[in-house]
Amino acid sequence: MMNGFESALSDFVAKASPKTIHEVGCGEGYWVLRWNELGIPARGCDFSEKVIKIARENSIDRGLPPTVFQPRSIYDLEEIDDSADLVVCCEVLEHLEDPEAGLRALQKITEQYLIVSVPREPLWHMLNLARGKYITQWGNTPGHIQHWSRRAFVKLVSEYFDIVEIKNPLPWTMLLCRPRK
Repeated sequence: MMNGFESALSDFVAKASPKTIHEVGCGEGYWVLRWNELGIPARGCDFSEKVIKIARENSIDRGLPPTVFQPRSIYDLEEIDDSADLVVCCEVLEHLEDPEAGLRALQKITEQYLIVSVPREPLWHMLNLARGKYITQWGNTPGHIQHWSRRAFVKLVSEYFDIVEIKNPLPWTMLLCRPRK
């Protein structure tokens, strides 16, 4: 499954052909580090200071300055500090109490393209149950408080961005978007 996600994300990044990338919700920094290794200047932020500490350690191990990673909530993004040609926000919106506010924050910093993804429901729940995971929560991953079908997610995001392309790597919905002018 991860191969499908990685392939879809890599395809969208290639189509965007960015000069700069900002990953919002970067976790331990895997993608930011990879894009930098490919020669694309990338940076990342995450709300968790604990995870940013790990990302910074990973950047030092790869010879990159730890400052490519900053602790920051999606709600606190600023146009001056956080803008990039391509903004990537994968597997974040399902965790937010206010995903619309998150999308408005992404609007402020997206210069050319946005890539955004979420688990596709109810497929995500069913696959978790089939794996014997989160049975008492009916397959809902802890921390997932928002749930979208493909159609519902496209509808939500299209209120804030123009959808360029949709990919459905099992079991996600991934969108390549452009800001509205």
